[in-house]
Amino acid sequence: MTKICIVEDNAEMRHALSLIIQLTDGYSLEGVYENAEVAMREIPTRQPDVVLMDINLPGSSGIDCVWNLKQAHPKMLFLMCTSYDDNDKIFQSLESGASGYLLKSDGPAKIVEAIADLLDGGSPMSAAIARKVVASFSKIKSDNPSVQSLTNREMEILDLLSKGLLNKEVADATHTSVATVRKHVQHIYEKLHVNTRVEAVNKYLKR
Repeated sequence: MTKICIVEDNAEMRHALSLIIQLTDGYSLEGVYENAEVAMREIPTRQPDVVLMDINLPGSSGIDCVWNLKQAHPKMLFLMCTSYDDNDKIFQSLESGASGYLLKSDGPAKIVEAIADLLDGGSPMSAAIARKVVASFSKIKSDNPSVQSLTNREMEILDLLSKGLLNKEVADATHTSVATVRKHVQHIYEKLHVNTRVEAVNKYLKR
């Protein structure tokens, strides 16, 4: 059973996210918190696999909350679920330790899909967010030896990942299986000397 916690100050959104988790097979709702201070105190006692995190919270922000929890619990996964789509908030969230970034307007199905991708090692992002991330990166530098070591197929997969595609979407786009995509992603990690997709994409696009 995958354990989920939610940090959200809006009562209506908190209720909606809670229902999404409770109605999804294989997920267990471990805790729901209205602010970062309570979340930072209580979440370590729950040890969730994934935390859905809002940014605009009373008191400390969701970004600060992620940073503090990630330092103490590096294996814990954080998915920002927010209304903010400005570049500063996006990159601050990723730098704090978040592995994914969704807009609340994406809807329930996307949130469930994003959690599954997060657990599978992905870095799910809303399409609008992925475009902003890619637009903020400079072009690949030809003198990057680690990127040059990638095969054409690995470059193709990494390019798709940089656009925010999920494993299944990459598999569909390349006419391969999800297992094959996972194997390629692992080879990409090894060649680029990284541990996450965010790091791989950043290195590929020379953020």
